[in-house]
Amino acid sequence: MKKYFFILAFLGAAVAAQAKTIRVGKQHAIKTIQQALLLSTDGDSVLVDAGIYKEKNINITKKISFIGLGQPVIDGQNKYEVISVKANGVIVDGFKIIHSGISSIEDFAGIKIYNSREVIIRNNILDDTFFGIYAQYATNCIIEKNTLTAYSKQEQESGNGIHCWKSDSMKIIANTVSGHRDGIYFEFVTHSIIWRNTSFSNIRYGLHFMFSNNDTYITNIFRANGAGVAVMFSNHVKMFHNYFEENWGDAAYGLLLKEISDSYIENNYFTKNTTGIHMEGASRINMEKNVFENNGWALKIQASCMDIALTASNFINNTFDVGTNGSLVLNTFNKNYWDKYDGYDLDKDKIGDVPYRPVSMYSVIVEQNPTAMMLFRSLMAALLDKTEKVLPTLTPENLIDDFPLMKPLPL
Repeated sequence: MKKYFFILAFLGAAVAAQAKTIRVGKQHAIKTIQQALLLSTDGDSVLVDAGIYKEKNINITKKISFIGLGQPVIDGQNKYEVISVKANGVIVDGFKIIHSGISSIEDFAGIKIYNSREVIIRNNILDDTFFGIYAQYATNCIIEKNTLTAYSKQEQESGNGIHCWKSDSMKIIANTVSGHRDGIYFEFVTHSIIWRNTSFSNIRYGLHFMFSNNDTYITNIFRANGAGVAVMFSNHVKMFHNYFEENWGDAAYGLLLKEISDSYIENNYFTKNTTGIHMEGASRINMEKNVFENNGWALKIQASCMDIALTASNFINNTFDVGTNGSLVLNTFNKNYWDKYDGYDLDKDKIGDVPYRPVSMYSVIVEQNPTAMMLFRSLMAALLDKTEKVLPTLTPENLIDDFPLMKPLPL
């Protein structure tokens, strides 16, 4: 066994010894990136000096480190895909990539990964590209610390910032994405993590994923996107410590959950959204230690949802705390803080002695007749809510928090 280990170590050292560094730039013998790629072999490093490079579709088919020194600019001239990665273990680091081609047939990108593993895309600036970074059939790749900016005003004129399709074990870390159709898009992506990204001012969603299971989203900021974040047709999703902020509009949500199951939503902040969370067809979701503050609707939970457990969350200064479209509710609300709760705590155990019904009669009326918002903060609306609390008729009888907290949790 030791003999085989020695042979492998020797072969590895031999390959490393043969690896070379190729320099590209005006002061070097090699002036173009394409020429350097032709001369390179697996294991080589191609170092590109600062400057502007206008070359048709840079195609990386060998396991190389492709490194920019001083942020060299690669210009797609509004015609081409800029960098295509078609080998395992490639590193693309330190470039400014601008002006990719735009096509409704081909998904041109600033950087596109094709059927490859262990690719690292980091420290790049992508400006005015159709798709920013696109991965298809990729495995165990890292997309890290990139800044992606686009400028189209219409969905059909823009691709997504970071787009992953039929991929596994992806790591999307500390990127900043703005101005695209969707900031980050997952479809058929599994066992992946989205961590510490900022996605803002995108045309549609800050994050959009479909048919993507066993993924985790941690400590991201989604701010001022067209419709917030959408999670659809997925299961075993974990969303922890994210910020959903300032997503305003008739069809805008901080977070839209549609046909999602067996998932966890914990320690997130929903602030200044038309609706904090909108849920349809969701089941077996554990929601704990979330903060809903200054939203129009904090939570809309449709009658098609079941086995939703909402606990230990703060509801502060929302126009409406909870809305629903049905009378049968198969979910549980326990030990949440509601700033609209006006009950009492005679035994001083910090839990209200009377239950709290977070669905007001007026919110039910507005749900069915949006024009009734004209009566918001009127005496009539207040009287309706007071009457409903005494004699419930329209609001779901079993949508109730039996143990409302008297003070907000320190989340």
